[in-house]
Amino acid sequence: MLDRITPPEFKSIDHVEILHAKEDRLDNEIPVYSIDSGSQELVKIEFIFKAGMYFQASPLLAVSTSSMMENGTVNYTAEQISEHLDFYGSHYETGVGQDYSSIALYSLNKHLANSIYFAEDIIKNANFPQHEFETFLSNKKQKHLVNSKKVAVLARRKFSELIFGEKHPYGIVAQLEDYDKIKREHLLEFYAKHYNSANCTIVVSGKLPADVLKLLNDHFGKENWGSSEIINDVLVPYSTTSEKKHFVFKEDAIQSAIRIGRPMFSKNHPDYFKFQVLNTVFGGYFGSRLMANIREDKGYTYGIGSGLSPLVHGGYFGISTEVGVDVTTKCLEEIYKELKLMREELIPEEELQLVKNYITGIFLRSVDGPFSLADKFKGIWEFGLGYDYFDNYLKAVKTVTAQELKDLANKYLKEEDMIELVVGKKS
Repeated sequence: MLDRITPPEFKSIDHVEILHAKEDRLDNEIPVYSIDSGSQELVKIEFIFKAGMYFQASPLLAVSTSSMMENGTVNYTAEQISEHLDFYGSHYETGVGQDYSSIALYSLNKHLANSIYFAEDIIKNANFPQHEFETFLSNKKQKHLVNSKKVAVLARRKFSELIFGEKHPYGIVAQLEDYDKIKREHLLEFYAKHYNSANCTIVVSGKLPADVLKLLNDHFGKENWGSSEIINDVLVPYSTTSEKKHFVFKEDAIQSAIRIGRPMFSKNHPDYFKFQVLNTVFGGYFGSRLMANIREDKGYTYGIGSGLSPLVHGGYFGISTEVGVDVTTKCLEEIYKELKLMREELIPEEELQLVKNYITGIFLRSVDGPFSLADKFKGIWEFGLGYDYFDNYLKAVKTVTAQELKDLANKYLKEEDMIELVVGKKS
């Protein structure tokens, strides 16, 4: 008879077999990383460029360039490109982050030869039509105005400035007047400088057709394209605020946005793995202490969480929530109370083991499928790390002790090191 009462025995996981990306080079030396996996006749080709917000000379430049690349080329209008890709059941998407930008093409294998032609045209021949640019800016400006009424958005913008400094690439926040300063010529310059073969890396994943490398070489590898300027990283020091308490009053607010955090480190720091365990206990999942106290027990918010955000040139730790203005001060008190408990008390073994199992389970789910494997690979490639990173991560999660986590809390979670921001009202 099937036992529906006794849960299955938990098995410790020390090592996970992860399919490694295979590295090749096109004729012009563009690196191509391939993950051949999956059962569906589908492929994803992602073109990655050093064109994130870290490299922009002024606000809006990176995101505007990335977004506008799909709005027309020398050869086709945006509508024509969309119609052709729709005909083949393909689609593409652009994205920009703090350090990198990307253009991803999704295609059925049988139509890849036709679809990749349009990806090539978008990447090599984007021309940023003036009328499309004006429409794009108008929409972005209107969205900026709408979002500027939201305490959560105002807090996110201000918190970046406080952590990194308002002049740092990670801390620069677009102001309303910036939408009137940016011109089409600025996008063309940024595009020419950053979107070229010298700064391109390709990650291809899925059930790969036999001719995928040939197709890539035919369209992107026969010769250098774009300017040949190589973008080198220049380390810009943070200008973190020296003041620890910040309050932005908003007259009509019915909620206050709370952000608490500090500058931290990236994935290559020796404390990164163990701090991830500490953060998960504190505020990194639905069963965390912050959620149990401030949501479940006190009912101050629908959601609260914390996280360590690694960036190529550093990182930061942050606590985030929105609460009613009448409980803003009480919520702050409870957050600092939970931080104090992390510093002063050992995490009970049962709670720690639950979190370790949770982290391991999340990791296993994150390597299921070719596109997920590609994302995992990018997560180490961007930081110059190897696949041993994952084994080291699992080992650290398994072996970290409650005492080590308490020591980390006393090292990194001191109240006097935290930058506090409240946008809204305080009761």
